[in-house]
Amino acid sequence: MNATAPSVPPRRRRNPLGLAILVPIALLILLVLVLMWWWDKEPEQFDPVAVTTAHMKDIGRPMSTGAVTTYTLIRSVDTLMDKRGGYLSNDRMPPGVFMDNMPNWEFGSLTASRDLARALRNDFSRSQTQSTEDKDLGEADPLLNSPNDRWLLPSSESQYGKAVNDLENYLGRLSDAADANAHFYARADNLADYLQTVSARLGSLSQRLSASVGQLKVDAAPDAAVGANAGPAKAIYVKTPWTKIDDNFYEARGYTWTLLEQLKAIRHDFAPILRSKNADASLQQVIRELEESQKSLGSPVVLNGSPFGFFANHSLVMANYVSRANAAIIDLRALLGRG
Repeated sequence: MNATAPSVPPRRRRNPLGLAILVPIALLILLVLVLMWWWDKEPEQFDPVAVTTAHMKDIGRPMSTGAVTTYTLIRSVDTLMDKRGGYLSNDRMPPGVFMDNMPNWEFGSLTASRDLARALRNDFSRSQTQSTEDKDLGEADPLLNSPNDRWLLPSSESQYGKAVNDLENYLGRLSDAADANAHFYARADNLADYLQTVSARLGSLSQRLSASVGQLKVDAAPDAAVGANAGPAKAIYVKTPWTKIDDNFYEARGYTWTLLEQLKAIRHDFAPILRSKNADASLQQVIRELEESQKSLGSPVVLNGSPFGFFANHSLVMANYVSRANAAIIDLRALLGRG
């Protein structure tokens, strides 16, 4: 009897068309993930005095009061567009469209730049309320307040680039002794007005960060203005949705990053008035607290543990530094208001 040979199952034929489709898709996904990791990097801090000195030397202008503050604003806006990945807030294509940490960082940084541009236009460049505003600052302020997520023409980047050009023109005239039609008044009242805006921003950020774990917020009744007939205050429970926790955190990181650079510049340009008011130590305390808020995040994600729980709560840590910086700014404003 002849033994029958065991049957061999037919070998599956490879589908070359399927591989030709799947391999490029897998490589594209890998490329997107790598770019997201590479772009998700906060810019390094810079020395406002050093970079301003180098810039003024490059353009052949002498240093003048207000130059460091103005160029720090320019450098901060340029950083939004020149950092890794460029400006991401208005991206409509991968990988930028999938990212939210850096766009929120950009919005926080842009908010600080807008506040300083407004202060330059309305306060620092004017001797009194009846004086004429600077033409270049009058152009730069509304340009910086263009929508941050516009990708259609004119895009956000083009508007902010025009604002930088206007600020450069102001800086050039500020340091031109022959054409002294640009001014920077480093007065205590001007600085106090700007710090009031900063304090309001920090107070709002602190409340939003603290709401990551939920808190009772007491609001006055709507009819509180009627005095004795006012109704009782109402307690409202406020808690940030878990999808917004990292958004608030990175917005605060962006705002404090830019504010830190601005206050370093102000420390230089307002040095005489700060010394005369014995306020330089208070400003240094604000800077110290903001420097702490910029330490590297030792986690791949923003953790949201309970206040005394096993895991960290990064929002509460950031809120602590922001609140302490705000308290120091309130003390600084009090010193500037004294005669």
